Amino acid sequence: MDIRQFQRLIHDRYAQRDRQRGTPATFMWFIEEVGELATALAGEDQNAKAEEFADVFAWLCTLANINDVDLQDAIAKYTDGRVEGFK
Repeated sequence: MDIRQFQRLIHDRYAQRDRQRGTPATFMWFIEEVGELATALAGEDQNAKAEEFADVFAWLCTLANINDVDLQDAIAKYTDGRVEGFK
């Protein structure tokens, strides 16, 4: 599955509820997941780390969906050579 397919899967499952929640509340959920990832990264449990990375990515896709951003197109700046040097 590529990024666009995963973003579409998230859209198909959650779009109506996500759009009703809106960007500010969705961003807060995203930040909560980032916090959970930070906690997992401080530990040694690889399964917890993987789970939290997945959650962060899913919420990022949700934010992109409700703001009409195609993440696969957005990351093209990294894949087509437009970003040089350190990020």
